[in-house]
Amino acid sequence: MTSHDLTEKKGKAVLVALQLPGVSDEEHKGSMDELGRLTETLGFEVVGRVSQKRKSAATAAILGTGKLKELAEYTGGKGVIARFKKPGAAEDDDESYEGEDLYDYDESDELELEYEAGSFTAKPRATIVIFDNELSPTQLKNLEDVTGVEVLDRTGVILEIFSRHAKSKEARLQVEIAKLGYLAPRLRLSKVGGDRQGGGIGAKGAGESAHELDKRRIRDRIAELKQQLDAIRNEQNNRRTSRRESPCVALVGYTNAGKSSLMRALTGSEVLVADKLFATLDTTVRAMHPESFPRVLVSDTVGFIKKLPHDLVASFRSTLDEALNASLLLFTVDASDPNFRSQLEVTRTVLREIGAESQDQFIVLNKVDQLSEAQIRALRMEYPQAIMISTRRPEDVKRVRDLVLGYFERDMAEEKFLIPYSKGNLTGPIHEKSRVLEETFEDDGTLMHLRASKEFLDWLKKQLV
Repeated sequence: MTSHDLTEKKGKAVLVALQLPGVSDEEHKGSMDELGRLTETLGFEVVGRVSQKRKSAATAAILGTGKLKELAEYTGGKGVIARFKKPGAAEDDDESYEGEDLYDYDESDELELEYEAGSFTAKPRATIVIFDNELSPTQLKNLEDVTGVEVLDRTGVILEIFSRHAKSKEARLQVEIAKLGYLAPRLRLSKVGGDRQGGGIGAKGAGESAHELDKRRIRDRIAELKQQLDAIRNEQNNRRTSRRESPCVALVGYTNAGKSSLMRALTGSEVLVADKLFATLDTTVRAMHPESFPRVLVSDTVGFIKKLPHDLVASFRSTLDEALNASLLLFTVDASDPNFRSQLEVTRTVLREIGAESQDQFIVLNKVDQLSEAQIRALRMEYPQAIMISTRRPEDVKRVRDLVLGYFERDMAEEKFLIPYSKGNLTGPIHEKSRVLEETFEDDGTLMHLRASKEFLDWLKKQLV
């Protein structure tokens, strides 16, 4: 059975999160809701949530013993970690276990658990457990012992979504590099279902072979993938060099903020628009349409998310380089999301990591058609420089277009030139590199009133000498 087969049957998932000190109830709920959307994007139905407030994560399995039993009610698992105890430790002290040695349950243990678990069938049976926290390999193994089903953390979910949505060769290479680095230590410790090749989320793509590869072979595979990726990046750099004369604006922001919808509206291109997380992984570059002067290129970049795996950020560096090379960044924000402020900060943090925070930028508050007038007024006061739009309204898209064109025209100058008919070869570059405000035909040539960059106007003067 493959990963695809599992999602076709709409497996059931239970979400788990630990709320640590300093995390508000609203932030905790927002993170859990987002994990739920990630899980649904993966193709699972969320049948329950387990949450616990703790000063710190339990070393062995994140949660305390009581919550582990509650979690096991969704899966039919044992509900406890069988471990050696410190002398004199209390029965319910989950922090009292030492070492990583496990012993097997005897028959009486199983009977007692079955008796205590009489309410197991009262809850929907989950086939997978998904944690909002990042799990160490040992914690992953312990939790699979406790629950008896496959366990994924947030990073694993994001990697699997990326794996499924990657279309281009570059994106597939980047995802496989990140998955190999993530899955290698975890596949060796996981026991659920025996061989991962027979099923489970990790079975797709890199996960199929990572379980059987030793560390040396995994390192060799990653090195091979990086060589292929470097070759693709060299080609991309050549393309960027050829586009350098055209100004470029990059759409950046949280996943599902509406970047692809804005891209489609600005360029008229048939880019994928879907109401799901990480619908876009491959950077798309298109010219603004209708054709504008200056000719502006618009790039749609991969969306960001909280706790985005660092390996994934590193792997997708070439994709994010579109933002690094852009003259202007449009921070596209889903203003209808109550957590958009923290999402905006996540975007800024990732851009700082790749060195793209120095570019000029505008904030585009999208999806304002879903807000009340009072909410819109409050946002105008909080973000007076932002432009508020809905990509569904053509007049709003025109305002964004005018904003972008105005930005790139700010350093332009106007001048009149008489272009002799004998130098008609100059009319091509003139129409390509400048805006013709007025054009009249005289006896000895064409009188043109131009708006263009100072560099182009100086170049034109030299051609006319």
